[in-house]
Amino acid sequence: MQAESEIWTTALFNRFLAGPLDTFLNAVGHPAADPAHPWQNWITVEILVVALILVVFALLRSKLSVEHPGNFQLAFEGIYKFISGQASESIDHHADRYVPFFGSVFIFILFMNLIGIIPGLESPTMTPAVPLAFAAAVFLYYHWMGLREQGAGKYLAHFAGPVWWLAWLMLPIELISHFARPLSLTIRLYANMFAGERVTITFLTLTYFLLPAVFMGLHVFVAFLQAFIFMLLAMIYVGGAVAHEH
Repeated sequence: MQAESEIWTTALFNRFLAGPLDTFLNAVGHPAADPAHPWQNWITVEILVVALILVVFALLRSKLSVEHPGNFQLAFEGIYKFISGQASESIDHHADRYVPFFGSVFIFILFMNLIGIIPGLESPTMTPAVPLAFAAAVFLYYHWMGLREQGAGKYLAHFAGPVWWLAWLMLPIELISHFARPLSLTIRLYANMFAGERVTITFLTLTYFLLPAVFMGLHVFVAFLQAFIFMLLAMIYVGGAVAHEH
């Protein structure tokens, strides 16, 4: 990414940490197109989001109280109960064991969606590589959970369909369906966040009065909605993978 396109976080990383990243990229055989500016906006903002989440949860841990929970604690308890309830509706048995993964996906995507509202920053989910990474994580996770819950033989058998003589038809359909899921998750999150942020930026450049606030509010709504939809689809995929059909 060229310097004129850099946001302030990327400029800082390229000024002070270009060398270590260049060394790493050269070591793995993928040298940067511009060695002076190897860091890209989505990477630096994603690192910022990770740091922000760590700070938020460190503050939350320091304020935990059983007898006198504060509003901060109650807010996150509400988020946990909401995610746990959604997981219980999507997964028949032992839904709570999967809540940490779903919660991590929801919080991480939500923070990355919302950070683009801050002037001088942009949402990492506007870059296809970020939604693709989340989609790949969900894809690998639900297959691993299915294998662990049902065993390799039983789990792989469901790709052949309910009756053996339809296996020749069902197997390619199931494989295409499953491999299309990461693509669907990626495009949905990327397209919605990219469009939402571009609309907000466009109206901010046209006027600084009431109209941009409306679109910023819409951006916040889309950020929450897309994080929820991504998490909900992950729950549905996990529920299907670990379900014991009778």
